[in-house]
Amino acid sequence: MNQSTGTSYAKIILIGEHAVVYGQPAIALPVRALQLKATLTPRRDRQRLIESTFYRGHLEVAQFPFAGIAALIDALQAFFGASTQGFDLRIDSQLPPERGMGSSAATATAVIRAWYAAYETPLSRSALLDWAAVSERAIHGNPSGLDAATTSATAPQWFVRGQAPQPIAFPTSGALVIADTGTMGQTKAAVASVAAKLKAAPAQYQPLITGIGAAVATARTALAASDLPRLGAALDESQRALHALGVSSAALDRLITAAHSAGALGAKLTGSGQGGCMIALAQDARTARRIATALTTAGATAVWTHQFAESEALV
Repeated sequence: MNQSTGTSYAKIILIGEHAVVYGQPAIALPVRALQLKATLTPRRDRQRLIESTFYRGHLEVAQFPFAGIAALIDALQAFFGASTQGFDLRIDSQLPPERGMGSSAATATAVIRAWYAAYETPLSRSALLDWAAVSERAIHGNPSGLDAATTSATAPQWFVRGQAPQPIAFPTSGALVIADTGTMGQTKAAVASVAAKLKAAPAQYQPLITGIGAAVATARTALAASDLPRLGAALDESQRALHALGVSSAALDRLITAAHSAGALGAKLTGSGQGGCMIALAQDARTARRIATALTTAGATAVWTHQFAESEALV
């Protein structure tokens, strides 16, 4: 084992949450302004020590929320025939955990890249996603794979479960304002809640899933045409369905209302919901600043702005 590093980025689901679990498409993008870095340093003894904002201590006794990453590390060491190799693993993250920004998937992606670099082994994208699924299943139960596909990407992604992600172009104008409610999202609980609703009352809830899928298709068309008002309308349609599915929250609704009042073309939760973050679509940088101020005033604990031109540059 050599000393090595691995990096990844935050992700934002533009549109398609929850419906993507049931075969509908989704659109997501990496946010390179929020980075996660894993630094792996070999030890001469057999101690396996973790230093991160999520967990500090010995790998062997790591519990939630680090247990999924611990299982991934055990599997990686077994794969490389190094189960007794000691190491120090430091994880430096700019991503807020449990906020729908892909923190767990970003951690897995960076850890996998660090391990492959430590053993000077080429890593294909398909292998990376297979490895990331090890921890994502442990953490989220029934993940779509979207988080790992996006936190490891360099361009916005069109994603359908079971298919290879496809990069798509974004407009060169417009921006997303991202705001944190300050409360943790609950991915596993939210996904289970939607599943329970679909099982108990499919006639009531399945049209909402289908409707989100239709809104995603509209969003893709709008992005290709740089039609920001149409994109905003698709975001709003998705939010109405997510609210009806019960995955919004009072804090999210408050910020979404504030964003609209400040001139957002559309606004919705992003990620699992029931807390976490929301996004608002701004026509230009001036409007984005006004929306950011309004969101802070309405109680957002952190606000970030992602210019669509940054995504376009990555394609």
